[in-house]
Amino acid sequence: MNYILKITELLEKNLSERAFKLWNGIQGRLPNIFEQPTSSTGKYHKKLNGEVPTQGEHVYHMLYSASKVMSMFGVNLKSTRSDSMLLAIALHDSVKYGLNGFRKFTDNTHDKNMGDIIQQNKETFLKLFSEEEFNVMEEAVRFHSGRWSTDVPKNKPFTFKDYNPETMFVHMLDMFSTHDLIQTDVREDDSRNKQNSNTRTPTLVPPLCNECGDKQVSSSASN
Repeated sequence: MNYILKITELLEKNLSERAFKLWNGIQGRLPNIFEQPTSSTGKYHKKLNGEVPTQGEHVYHMLYSASKVMSMFGVNLKSTRSDSMLLAIALHDSVKYGLNGFRKFTDNTHDKNMGDIIQQNKETFLKLFSEEEFNVMEEAVRFHSGRWSTDVPKNKPFTFKDYNPETMFVHMLDMFSTHDLIQTDVREDDSRNKQNSNTRTPTLVPPLCNECGDKQVSSSASN
C-alpha cells in the first residue's frame, strides 16, 4: 500500500488550499521516513497480526480518524483550526529517525525536536494561523507522547489538565494507532479484496501435453 499517496490524497481533500500548499513545502524539507517501521527494534507497536506498521500507515491511521471525528468537537474541516490539527498529526513523527532520517534506531527526543523545528519556523506558520492556533499545534506535536514526552516537567506528576485538549486528542490517536485500534478505508478495501479472492471460481489447469514434457512443469513451478 502506498501510504504516502494516501496521506497526500487525504490532506488535499481535508486541508484548506493554503494549508495544503504549506504541507507540500514542508514535506520536501523533512526526511522521508514513511516506509520506516514505527518500532525500529520490532518489539513495539505491533498489529494484531504481529506485523509492525510503517510510519506512513501509522500517520494515515491518525489522519483518517481525525478527519472523521473532528466535527463531533465542533471543528470543521478546511478551517484553520482543523488545518492546525491535521498538520500537527502529519508532522508529529517526522524526525523520529533523526533530523536527517538516517538513524538506525528511533530517537526518543523526536517530539521535542519536531516541536523545536515548528517553533523555529513560527513566522511561516503565522501566515496561516493565529498565535493561539500556532501554539496549540506546536504543543500537540511537542507533547504528543503524553507523560513520556521529552519536555514534560520532572518536578510534578503529569496530567493532561496542564495542556490543551488538542494535545490529548493527538496523543490518544497516537495510542489508538500504535495499539491497532483504528479501522480505515484501507482495511475495508483489503477485506473486500480478500473476500472476493475467497469466492472466486477456481480456474482449471490444462493437462500437460507430451510435447511440453518437463519443460512446461519447470516453467509452471518457476512462476
